Amino acid sequence: MTISDRQLYLCSCNGTLPIDATAIARALDLPATPPVRTMLCQKELAAFADGARGDVLVACTQEARLFEETAEEGARTQTIRFVNLREAGGWSPEARGATPKLAALIAAASLPEPAPVAQVSYASRGQLLVVGPLDAALGWATVLSAQLAVTILATGRTAGASLPAERSFPIASGTLAGLSGWLGAFEATWTQDNPIDLDLCTRCHACVRACPEHAIDESYQIDLDRCRSHRQCVAACGEVGAIDFARAERSRSAKFDLVLDLSRTAWFRMHQPPQGYFAPGADVVAQAKAVAELATMTGEFEKPRYFAYKASICAHGRSKKTGCTACIDVCSTAAIRGDGDGVHVEPFLCMGCGACATVCPSGAMSYAYPAMPDQGARVRTLLATYQRAGGRDATILLHGPDAREPIARIARRGRGLPARVIPLEVHHVASTGLDLWLAALAWGAAGVSVMLTGDEAPQYRDAIAFQMRLGDTIAGALGYQGEHFRLVDAADPAAGEAALWDATPALGVRAAATFAATPEKRTTLALALDHLALHAPVPRAVIPLFAGSPWGRVDVNRDTCTLCLACVGACPEGALLDHPESLRLRFIESKCVQCGLCEQTCPEDAIALVPQLDLTPEARAPRVLNEAAVVGCISCGKPLGTARMIEGMLAKLAGHSMFAAPGALDRLRMCADCRVKAMVADEPGGIDLTRGGRI
Repeated sequence: MTISDRQLYLCSCNGTLPIDATAIARALDLPATPPVRTMLCQKELAAFADGARGDVLVACTQEARLFEETAEEGARTQTIRFVNLREAGGWSPEARGATPKLAALIAAASLPEPAPVAQVSYASRGQLLVVGPLDAALGWATVLSAQLAVTILATGRTAGASLPAERSFPIASGTLAGLSGWLGAFEATWTQDNPIDLDLCTRCHACVRACPEHAIDESYQIDLDRCRSHRQCVAACGEVGAIDFARAERSRSAKFDLVLDLSRTAWFRMHQPPQGYFAPGADVVAQAKAVAELATMTGEFEKPRYFAYKASICAHGRSKKTGCTACIDVCSTAAIRGDGDGVHVEPFLCMGCGACATVCPSGAMSYAYPAMPDQGARVRTLLATYQRAGGRDATILLHGPDAREPIARIARRGRGLPARVIPLEVHHVASTGLDLWLAALAWGAAGVSVMLTGDEAPQYRDAIAFQMRLGDTIAGALGYQGEHFRLVDAADPAAGEAALWDATPALGVRAAATFAATPEKRTTLALALDHLALHAPVPRAVIPLFAGSPWGRVDVNRDTCTLCLACVGACPEGALLDHPESLRLRFIESKCVQCGLCEQTCPEDAIALVPQLDLTPEARAPRVLNEAAVVGCISCGKPLGTARMIEGMLAKLAGHSMFAAPGALDRLRMCADCRVKAMVADEPGGIDLTRGGRI
């Protein structure tokens, strides 16, 4: 569906947006110029209610809820979408020149939704574990017990706290020893440190009265620092048996759907803990927010399966040797772990940041929702419409949902966004990388900026910055002057605004590319690089890069390489090849991801990695790294190996006692069959298998 198939509602927001509807209609190839309202959300709302039907696009996001409710009451609207023109460019000193950008935003907002993907389902029955100091845990457990099935694990000292008069929910005490899982599937393990088992305790108060040191209070836990081991409490407890100073089994475990961790230090230390786990610490306001959210978390929940994984091209490992760990290192939820030669992604822990796909050099890990073709189509549409409307030097500003408010603040209190800066919201800023950015340059963008709010995991910033350094190195080497990729810090609105306005447009391509982004990362990169190289102001065949780059060559020391071809078996990308008819080691540079598995596998240390980008056609064809003639068996002539391999073996074994007999080393120049025959013939009374008869 295109914009021509939708009803477009434009509003100048009380005359504060200079909207050139005629120019927008021309850029979008609309059959008629849409009217520009001034107060669509107020005095003209009735006109919207009467006229909105079919598929509708409203150029206002502030009053989205109002328009949705109005359209629902009219019952004539099939779908309704919204696009922000006001903060995106209408409120800016360059607003009158922002028509190409406004047209681009409208066109992109009209694109179809990404195709649905598989879902990850959670189920929560409301079994909640509250961990922390007894007094705080009791307070929030009491609040939540009406909605959830609460269990308390009281940790630390309980002196001064009192158990409630009524046993409304289970209470245990001890130290949390283990916690794993996610929403609907947490498993907690704890050790009971106190002699009094609160599960068995009837709270009869007999132990409190009996203790001569007053080491037991109404928390029904023994203060072991005050206890003098009279054991009168044990006698008072009697057959109930809740007090046992010699309890052998102190470890307990249980399963829960949700966890409220009130400990001073959270159990999960990753940047994004599992869904269903809340650790507000001692902040009462944060605790209240967590409790409010927990109260709603019963039932079934779904989220997209954000990633797709192709194990056959994963460069994580081969034969117990570790190569690439980029996805594991960047994951902020600890959802990825090594799994033999590949990796395993726990979909229940994955939060959809997409950073794993961004840093994956081979494309084995890809972002599934939205997939690269959908992301690419949105960027292509933005740039094509912008250029068709007369725009120049566009910079795509990628941002996440959490940057809406910073962008709004810049528009309301500062200069807003420049006319050439086109904002594009993505699910997460870490989900886009060099393949999309270089493709954007090939499609005609002058640059790509990524807006960070400061709430992202620190490894995301590092990963994005590294990719940007790599992209600028390539663009600069090809003669595209200027800074094409930059980070914009939205945590400081003034600094973010200055970064957007002070940036000088970089040099872009003369002719925009027409290719579409593909699901294969390396293919999209190759298409983008081919176009950039074709129109490069300074043509280059080879661009030197730096360690960590996903392109490069493999150098082989022919003096030490024995052509054992172990490197061929270790290469996950098919970049290193043997030859079906001769002993040759061949290499396809365009397939190499510089994972280093070949270098680690080589028994002769004959391999070295050289990061570089070869843009010549030869990089896509096999070239010979080493070759040698095959030496045959000295007895039957069957192919045996290279002369270097055999001579090296003889040199290493020459002094061994097993080969001290005359002619013993010659057997190593034989094939397996002839070697057996020679050994049998050399035995006293043996049979000469080559001639027959007994010696």
